[in-house]
Amino acid sequence: MGEKRKGAEETGWLPSPYNGSVSALPQLRFNLDIMPSPDPNRPGLLIRDPYHYSDASLLIPPQLVPCLECFDGRQTELDLRAELVRITGEIQVGDLEKHLFEVLDQAGFFENETYRALRAAREAEFAAEPARPAIFAGSAYPEDEAELNELLAARVGEAEGGETVVGIAAPHASPDGGWDTYRAAYRALPRLKNPEDHVFVILGTSHYGAPERFGLTRKPFVTPFGAASTDGALVDELVKKAGKAIQLEDYCHAVEHSIEFQVIFLQHLYGAKVKILPILCGPFVKSLYEGGAPEQSDRVKSFLETAGEIFHRERKRLLFVLGVDMAHMGQRYGDRRTAIAHDGEMLAVQERDRQRIRALEESNADEYWDLVQQNHDDLKWCGSAPFYTFLKTVPGLEGKLLHYDQWQIDPRSVVSFGGLQFVRQD
Repeated sequence: MGEKRKGAEETGWLPSPYNGSVSALPQLRFNLDIMPSPDPNRPGLLIRDPYHYSDASLLIPPQLVPCLECFDGRQTELDLRAELVRITGEIQVGDLEKHLFEVLDQAGFFENETYRALRAAREAEFAAEPARPAIFAGSAYPEDEAELNELLAARVGEAEGGETVVGIAAPHASPDGGWDTYRAAYRALPRLKNPEDHVFVILGTSHYGAPERFGLTRKPFVTPFGAASTDGALVDELVKKAGKAIQLEDYCHAVEHSIEFQVIFLQHLYGAKVKILPILCGPFVKSLYEGGAPEQSDRVKSFLETAGEIFHRERKRLLFVLGVDMAHMGQRYGDRRTAIAHDGEMLAVQERDRQRIRALEESNADEYWDLVQQNHDDLKWCGSAPFYTFLKTVPGLEGKLLHYDQWQIDPRSVVSFGGLQFVRQD
């Protein structure tokens, strides 16, 4: 022990003078993306921050992966050192120990002051920004306006729906993974003589948002086409009447793709200055795990009632777009088994997806949610909350499935999604 103690003091990491006690290592953040390396030539675990508080991406070599378990908020530096000695067979591991800690700390991957400072700075930066920029331009879709316009003209075309159309559900998966479904959904939107007279309410999945909360922003969404303005008056009314349910200038808007992707399709169809009401729907975790309807939460109830009143009053000028995916299956999403699109167990997933879709087509919110609650939503429908919010606030519509697909997002995992159209029953 004496030799190890000396080595620790020399690194400057353990408390000095060493008094026989050491502090617990910080806890690795729960809200990180941790997945197998996508590069077979560089095996290990890839760690990145989906919130973009940190832009770092770290690849942990396979032999060091067991060390991550030491960062649980309970184990100490001595536990980490013992693990490194076991892995390397070397006694002098102080430099490796210090390097591993510092790399994770500087990346902001621990629940500690480094992370909290990065988070506070980035959230303040977003709140002060005058607009929400197109963060996926150049990666998920072209950042050049002409190139993007040409792509969408070829892949989507024009809106062809009639005047009874109230809204659609479209994927929020990468467009390259779901062009057929995107096309089916967006062509089903109505032809509009005066698009400027309408507001598109975009109900998007909040992958990182607080449960039982709805994220709003007043910021315009800027894309390669230009700025889509947000209807500030509707935002203000929702905040005034359902404030406890709402996170205003929700930082999740800074990193989410579920609304950004819908904006570029809407701008393609109706012009760059299309007006939107972007709403990120957090998961209804309490209902999924404790039972009961989502609106048993006072916050959810307040939002659904307020939104229902507003949407009914403004129904002549509002159109709805849901940015939603469905099942998430396979090792990427925590399942032990590999998932293969349209094959094996994914055929059973397709049938269960279609059961939920039938409830959506019938505007049956209660039946739909009963199906979602089964096994605490083991299908992992990330769009479950936006769908339910839509059914409850815009009831009595007739839905129609236009296209269903399963996307092999990686060799071991699948995402399913569908394009739906919703019309008034005149």
